[in-house]
Amino acid sequence: MARRWRSFGRSFGSALGGKAGRFSGIRFRLGVALAIALAPILVLGAIQAEADFTAQAAQRRDALRLASERAAATSKARLDGAVVLLETLRPDAVGEYCTPRLAALADRLRGYEAILRVRADGTVGCGTLEAGRTRSVAGQTWFEQLRMGQTSVALRAPSALAAEPALVVAVRAERPLGGFDGALAAVVSLEELRPDVSDPALPEGAEAALTDREGRILVATDPAAFAIEGAPLSGWVTRARASASELFTGVDANGRRRIYAGAALAGEDVYVVLAARDPGLWSWARLNPIGALVLPLLAWLAAFVAVMWVSERIVVRWLDYLERVAAIYARGRFGIRPVQAAAAPSEIRLLAGTLGEMAEHITERDLSLTNSLAEKDALLREVHHRVKNNLQIISSLLSLQQRALDDPAAKAALRDTRQRISALSLIYRTLYQSADIRRADLSEFLNDLVGQLVASETGRGPVVTSEVRADSLVADPDKLAPLALWLVEAVTNAQKHAFADRGGHLAVRFKVSGQTSLLEVEDDGPGADEDRVGSGVGSTLMQAFARQLRGETTLAAAQPQGLVARLVFPTPEALRPVDPRDVEGGTGG
Repeated sequence: MARRWRSFGRSFGSALGGKAGRFSGIRFRLGVALAIALAPILVLGAIQAEADFTAQAAQRRDALRLASERAAATSKARLDGAVVLLETLRPDAVGEYCTPRLAALADRLRGYEAILRVRADGTVGCGTLEAGRTRSVAGQTWFEQLRMGQTSVALRAPSALAAEPALVVAVRAERPLGGFDGALAAVVSLEELRPDVSDPALPEGAEAALTDREGRILVATDPAAFAIEGAPLSGWVTRARASASELFTGVDANGRRRIYAGAALAGEDVYVVLAARDPGLWSWARLNPIGALVLPLLAWLAAFVAVMWVSERIVVRWLDYLERVAAIYARGRFGIRPVQAAAAPSEIRLLAGTLGEMAEHITERDLSLTNSLAEKDALLREVHHRVKNNLQIISSLLSLQQRALDDPAAKAALRDTRQRISALSLIYRTLYQSADIRRADLSEFLNDLVGQLVASETGRGPVVTSEVRADSLVADPDKLAPLALWLVEAVTNAQKHAFADRGGHLAVRFKVSGQTSLLEVEDDGPGADEDRVGSGVGSTLMQAFARQLRGETTLAAAQPQGLVARLVFPTPEALRPVDPRDVEGGTGG
């Protein structure tokens, strides 16, 4: 019964998700299910963040492209303003004070390095060129284009006109009849035409540069930002010639990935390029990390913690409580009731009520079984007592009959019969006097039986002393009866043949050796003779009783004299020995 309830307690505790089943219990499974249920919050947050990043990256590129177009348009407007200025400076308007007037004009206008009046043969008539610069522009590209009939040009200034990178803006001058009469030219610094990177409309950290048609950097705020690894800028220049602007990416000399946007500035000779850092696919520099990631994560954690706390307070802690109650029931203590579950949810209260009812039914049934067993135990003890009394009555009747006989052989036969009946009577007395009426300890039983057999002959002849050394072994009556009758025959034979007319010492030894047990009866008589070893009734009965125990009997000479009767038989399946020292089959004294 106790083992069944211990097994039930372990199964119930495991089903409720105890500590041993931490990863298979309700708490763990509920947490996993909740984490999966709330996972879409994080997934949607990540998708939204990626969408925001993609949109802002596209906006960043569009802003950079529009900024390059706007910068190119601004620079073109300044160049157009220079053309208008030069067209207003007709040769007849300059007059004989050409150089002072042009110098004063160049000083007032920002970004103009020089303003020139060029004659039809290419010589500089007047202007503000630095000392040492060329006095003839004949053969230069821009001058030859004007000579060929082009009204205005804006090209990169040759080194003969400007020491620093600059543009030359020139318009054609004509005579009244339309003949070529030279040109008016202005040298404009490229630094002045370079876009202003402090413009708030540009992305943070933007850089600006001007290039020629080959993609070579003319001026730049940070030359390293335009030193693209493995891909010169000339590639984008070719593409920019076919459209108003061009957008591309690359890695600069510092290993930073950048976005580049460019547009033509002056014809096909000068181009403006803007560069901004590319944030990359997983960079959140331009995102709102709190709204895109942190808030969804905090919402997920808050929901997870809240549900886990609620489940702990409402479900798990009550299941733990019921598991402890079930563990108490498994130990056989059914007086405990789960009264604390009165404050639990209705489902838990129902389960607690079921456990309480189960405990009450088990208590009632155990009480009924205990009473029934006690009654049966008392009845069985009474039966054993009456059987013992009946056997004693039979022994008394045989004793009366024995006294009435004159034949010694008949008297001896009745005496032997009385001893066998007394041995059986002792079995029943031992059973109803023991704690367990179904079993008896062989050590106590053998001591009582030998004492009874020796005492029955006291006063009829010489003194016989006895010694019993027996291991304790709890056996049932089926094994006690043949063992007791075998011992009666062995002791009776010793009394008849070894101790007759002389007395002596009787030694009885019982030893349990694992799967085999040994019972010996040794006397110190004269030893074996033909009368003691043969086909007598005693020897025949001893062999019969030995077969009932699935053992065998042998008779051997003792040292220094006497006879030993041995019974070797398999150790009966029995309960634990009474004496703990005999658990491993030790000997007793």
